[in-house]
Amino acid sequence: MRILLLGGTTEASALAKQLAMAGRDAVFSYAGRTARPVLQPLPMRLGGFGGVAGLVEYLQAERISHVVDATHPFAAQMSANAVAACAEAGVALCALERQPWQAEKGDRWIEVADMQGAVDALPENGARVFLAIGKQNLQVFAAKPDNHYLLRLVDAPEAALPLPDCAVVVARGPFDAAGDQALMSEHGITHVVAKNAGGVGAEAKLQAARALGLPIVMIDRPQVPERQILRTAGEVMTWLDHS
Repeated sequence: MRILLLGGTTEASALAKQLAMAGRDAVFSYAGRTARPVLQPLPMRLGGFGGVAGLVEYLQAERISHVVDATHPFAAQMSANAVAACAEAGVALCALERQPWQAEKGDRWIEVADMQGAVDALPENGARVFLAIGKQNLQVFAAKPDNHYLLRLVDAPEAALPLPDCAVVVARGPFDAAGDQALMSEHGITHVVAKNAGGVGAEAKLQAARALGLPIVMIDRPQVPERQILRTAGEVMTWLDHS
């Protein structure tokens, strides 16, 4: 058995530790979108595969028997590629995917289907927006340049950002509710935009927005082709033992 772990989440890191402790033959793959990826107790590779065909070639060349997709719930293209490539190469696949968040008492969620929906949900001007979506989809928010945007990024931006009025905080999670509440208060935030990633590592901003009574524009997860979904590293280890 040789395992390819598609990582990038806290759940992937937890699984990597279990695989290493169990002495499994596994490779941890990062998409390479951050300059300082978290070191893992497994051999690591960085970068994309070159679409479905490139992933099939990698699976065959490396004699991969099992793939665990523990990428971010919004990495829909990678997940779709994994489904197609594993089917073509005859490789077993499961996804380690956290449950999405659910609105709680006191939350003011505005649920939207995608990034464009999030832009549409914001005021035309005068809003101070905590744009907690990473750096990949900023351009679409330039359609409303008269709002102020606060960005929290893992890496400092290397080029000019597409938002004319923005501030950047460079930090790596997990974060806590008190810290996020202080951050939002300091910057006078009026709206929060978030992806429904689920999990506890990024939940602090939801708790902070709830405490401050702020609306959250919550972006739904993208659709991914059907695959077996597991919720914990322990479930994945059991799956590996029985597949």
